[in-house]
Amino acid sequence: MRETAEMEIVLHAGAHCTDEDRLMKCLLKNKHLFLPQGIAVPGPSRYRRLLRDAVQALAKGPPAVNARDILLDQIVEQDGAQRVLLSSENFFCVPKLAVSEGMFYPRAEVRIAEFEQLFAGDQLTLCLGIRNPASFLPALFAQSPQEEFLSFLDGTDPTQLRWSELIRRLRAAHPDVEIVVWCNEDTPLIWGSVIREVAGLEHGTKITGGFDLLSEIMSREGMQRFRAYLHSHPVMTERQKRRVIAAFLDKFAIEEEIEEELDLPGWDEAYVDFLTEQYEEDVFAIERIPDVHLIAP
Repeated sequence: MRETAEMEIVLHAGAHCTDEDRLMKCLLKNKHLFLPQGIAVPGPSRYRRLLRDAVQALAKGPPAVNARDILLDQIVEQDGAQRVLLSSENFFCVPKLAVSEGMFYPRAEVRIAEFEQLFAGDQLTLCLGIRNPASFLPALFAQSPQEEFLSFLDGTDPTQLRWSELIRRLRAAHPDVEIVVWCNEDTPLIWGSVIREVAGLEHGTKITGGFDLLSEIMSREGMQRFRAYLHSHPVMTERQKRRVIAAFLDKFAIEEEIEEELDLPGWDEAYVDFLTEQYEEDVFAIERIPDVHLIAP
């Protein structure tokens, strides 16, 4: 076992139904670029079960003095790593427990407290993609074993749910943990920025797969024209790139990939619009929470 100096541990903890491991897959694509910079991207099979077991062991008592070094020794293959990138959408809980007590992820603060115990002395960063409750709740329900939507909600009123409430709880309970948030709906526009932020890279650093999500919702012709445009305009800021992406999506988006059909009793168009308006206001509220970094287009 090697003793490991203080490190930067980055945990991407979902939310559910926002990622489908795309972030981890993109980070692994860049593993060879990250290696010389001391950035480690362990494969999920190396740590997801390990983290779960380590957290469960905390119920029996505090971790042993050398538990943190043993854990990192099993997770990180390379020597000299200074930043470790982890991703587990079930870290807070499984989907059926993600909404209860009138809030998102009621045990989130406890789980981060356990994470802090495991990696005491390290600099921790929590990354979280959020999603419009109008589409998030039906998608989450589809992943849960419950057969009735009302049972799944556990008495929670969807109009009262706020992501900002979760972020404020986490910010208050763990002031030393960096918090990075982005909206799932924005990811095709900001994917490159998300990857760089998670990896701790400078703005504009070349990465592989920065337009992977865009290619899922834009036609092949649109992507070809978009890449040709980038080639002919090699010097652009991130903000300029996002404007260009938005313009190409306006013309070449695959409609069935960006439209979501919602089929829940009582959820008519007016109700969905109301939830969406609330979500947009909620995102604005998150932007105003001190010491929280919201990646926005």
